[in-house]
Amino acid sequence: MIKFLRTLSLIATISMLFLLLGGALVTKTGSEDGCGDSWPLCEGELIPSEFTFEMVIELSHRAVSGAAGIVVLTLAILSWIKIGHVREVKFLAFSSVFFIILQALIGAAAVVWGQSDFVLAAHFGISLLSFAAVFLLMLLIFELDKKLHTESLFIKKNHRLQIYALSIYTMVVVYTGALVRHTESNLVCGDWPFCTNTTPLSFSDYDFNQWVQMGHRFAAGILFIWTLILMINMIKNYRSNNVMYWGWIITFILISLQVLFGALIIFTLLNLGVALMHALVISCYFGMLSYFILLSNRSAKKEKTGMAK
Repeated sequence: MIKFLRTLSLIATISMLFLLLGGALVTKTGSEDGCGDSWPLCEGELIPSEFTFEMVIELSHRAVSGAAGIVVLTLAILSWIKIGHVREVKFLAFSSVFFIILQALIGAAAVVWGQSDFVLAAHFGISLLSFAAVFLLMLLIFELDKKLHTESLFIKKNHRLQIYALSIYTMVVVYTGALVRHTESNLVCGDWPFCTNTTPLSFSDYDFNQWVQMGHRFAAGILFIWTLILMINMIKNYRSNNVMYWGWIITFILISLQVLFGALIIFTLLNLGVALMHALVISCYFGMLSYFILLSNRSAKKEKTGMAK
């Protein structure tokens, strides 16, 4: 059964990545209204009589969402039954189902009633939380054989607080990035890293969309620097633990790629492949942070029960 759970958890995690990318694809191709204001039907029909490009994209995303939901629900139920004794399993099983249902309801509400750009920007964040829950559940299942050697790891309190703070701030940055997409502010600044490199401090000339774009760039820049500083700190303090050592190196590589793809969006004039990679990388980055949160929570429990070394 454990072998089956591993395979299922891997399929569920990959499905969630496709779900995240599908949502980004819908937004970036302007396919939000591909089925009009009908949900779960499309233009009021089970099978539309005529298809458009936007309709195909929207229907494909709905199909992936449905399939991912079934896989995640199956994984959650089997994990609860078979390995529910593991401390974090029941919470993550519940969270994975709760957030995937929540993001589906928000998506449906946006189709039927419409939502403001500020509300729609939260949709990607909810999907990211759903992915993180499934990703962590997968790691827990693969961790059952103790090959990751995390049982002896203890993360100091000040480092735990930094991980929590960075994770919360990451959600803020993700929200600003989603807001850039939903307000169609992707290409309002023709240069990078400044909106206009020849006059980098001309803030008084910015319109709303340029403020949205540059606000996201500034927030992302802080996230990059913060991750770099924290990686150096973690490597210095946990060099003997492979999960912390290599995990933080991978995390920094991911945020570096995120900055690179963010810049390439401008240079390639919103190339679709680049834009989807931008969404994929931040999902993987947040997944890594989520794992560090899980490890931090374990350390907090060790400290509380007097088991910390």
